[in-house]
Amino acid sequence: MEAARSMDGLRQLQRDTFDYFLSEVNPANGLIVDKTAPNWPSSIAATGLALACYPVAVERGLMSRSAAVARTLATLRFFLYSPQGPEPDATGYKGFYYHFLDMATGRRVWQCELSTIDSALFLAGALSAAAYFDAAEAREREIGEVADSLYRRTDWQWALNGAATVTHGWTPETGFLKYRWEGYNEALLLYILGLGSPTHPLQESSYAAWSSTYRWESCYGYEYLYAGPLFTHQLSHVWIDFRGIQDAYMRGKGLDYFENSRRATHVQRAYAIDNPRKFDGYRECCWGITASEGPGPATLKLEGVEREFYDYVGRGVPYGPDDGTLAPWTVVASLPFAPEIVLQAIDYCVHQAKLTMYNRYGFKAAFNPTHPGEPGNPYGWWVSSWHFGLNQGPIVLMIENHWSGLVWRLMRTCPYVVTGLRRAGFDGGWLKAQH
Repeated sequence: MEAARSMDGLRQLQRDTFDYFLSEVNPANGLIVDKTAPNWPSSIAATGLALACYPVAVERGLMSRSAAVARTLATLRFFLYSPQGPEPDATGYKGFYYHFLDMATGRRVWQCELSTIDSALFLAGALSAAAYFDAAEAREREIGEVADSLYRRTDWQWALNGAATVTHGWTPETGFLKYRWEGYNEALLLYILGLGSPTHPLQESSYAAWSSTYRWESCYGYEYLYAGPLFTHQLSHVWIDFRGIQDAYMRGKGLDYFENSRRATHVQRAYAIDNPRKFDGYRECCWGITASEGPGPATLKLEGVEREFYDYVGRGVPYGPDDGTLAPWTVVASLPFAPEIVLQAIDYCVHQAKLTMYNRYGFKAAFNPTHPGEPGNPYGWWVSSWHFGLNQGPIVLMIENHWSGLVWRLMRTCPYVVTGLRRAGFDGGWLKAQH
């Protein structure tokens, strides 16, 4: 009975969450709204996640194959023909794309950066769509051809800006950003895609330079490759099945990145049980600390304790920042790693905290049981007003990977991913069978 309720609940959550991509879209160009606030732009990361979600929707009966093909083609065609160049109002440059794009025109907004990581998420979505829509029919052939063209024109070498590791991005006003992808994080996917390119690949030395900045920790009885926000242990795993495959670093530690994410998930739960800062709500079934928006900036005195609350910040475990804000989506995104603790936490969020009750698309972005929120709010504590595409996608995709491994199987057939993994030094597991 309990298992059946969990299965039904996950089906409903996946369906409600996917509705975001059906509704928060410009169907003419496939761009997905970053956030459900009025007049908000698209984000390329959300759009890439949508491309990966359409195959799941077809498999689960949430969208017809024909409708999914049409939506996917509209998206890929837009990016193929949209302006690429150094002009400040282009869509992208050097095969990368600006973080935020106008929903109608697809041009850059807010003087945002050309984002290497968000471009990688978009390209991963395009490649997974190409792997799924592989029929001989003309429109599906075009999906594969356009996705291939978009990937091949990305100039990963340019993004190094003459150094060993990849930069975070570039703007036409000031050039390359000063930050680089160093330390273990979601850039695992970025480096693999960059290494796999047949046209402008990263050098293998760039991966070694990146992994040399890793930080190994022991926390709450778990030894693991540290990254504080939980999402950093998840986003690359949305697409790539790291079970049983190892690079040089993981061979030296005797585990793989999947096991590492399992440990990071358990550290989150152990931290919530320990609750060193004594926030309301934290317990074995209520956790999930990651980069998210929050109820701040504000300082409130609550039950005699002065509490500082933040807005958007990279919250993390165990060193913080931590202001009592939790993100239910990041709990769901750990489902393949640790279902024995994740299902309990999802059940709490849905049935006890009732965090889906008033929401059109499943979970809102974040909640904070310590902060009282606005007077008269239905929860009695702060809950975000918004849904974000970047949160919605991993819910749909990681539920599916937990059930069927669909996205993982699709990406195992992508020659660029296989090449990138091998050039990064991965071997073993399913890679042995790939040619």
